[in-house]
Amino acid sequence: MNGKLYLVPTPIGNLDDMTFRAVKVLKEVDIILAEDTRNSSPMLKHFGIDKKLFSHHQHNEHKAVNEIIRFLKEGQSIALISDAGTPAISDPGYLLTREAIKNNLEVECLPGATAFVPALVNSGLPNDRFIFEGFLPVKKGRQTRLKELALEERTMIFYESPHRLLKSLEEFITFFGADREVSVSRELTKMYEETKRGSLAEVKNYFETHTIKGEFVICLAGKISGKAVKEKFRDQED
Repeated sequence: MNGKLYLVPTPIGNLDDMTFRAVKVLKEVDIILAEDTRNSSPMLKHFGIDKKLFSHHQHNEHKAVNEIIRFLKEGQSIALISDAGTPAISDPGYLLTREAIKNNLEVECLPGATAFVPALVNSGLPNDRFIFEGFLPVKKGRQTRLKELALEERTMIFYESPHRLLKSLEEFITFFGADREVSVSRELTKMYEETKRGSLAEVKNYFETHTIKGEFVICLAGKISGKAVKEKFRDQED
């Protein structure tokens, strides 16, 4: 009988966000695959989880996938966790999930923490329709992608590192305009959680003189369509 692959979200900062179901699954599986065992070990110890732990990250996932598939076919149950949040969302997980499905193996993803959802809901920007971009290309293809997104009407969500935040906001001003609405969240669920909202120019000015630390989620308003412009002006006239 084949084993089962579980994709298990872990807290993005606050350990109280771990679900009872996630703890139960991690205690029951045979093997846990972690993006960085040094980061995951303290979290697992906190919840009393003592299982075989192996590294599974972007640098070894192509080499490791065949062996993991073999373990699953031998009947072992395996859980994949990332350093924080839901596996495969800007983290390793897609390749293994795809191969497991190709081999007719059962895959189950548990619901749980992911950084962009609270950032989007908390942004005050339209969230009925949105596009998740994750991390933009660092070099090749970055300018092309920004030009394409300049026409996007849905709210756009980006992940960004602290050392690239100001550069990205400056690029957004160039491609989207200084007045475009934006919400920037950092250190979500942690002690120094912060969200700054306003125009791109205002938010960039703010972070030029304030702490730039932690992981950032940027929620950027989409381009207002012709129809939306007419409705906005009609509402103002009313």
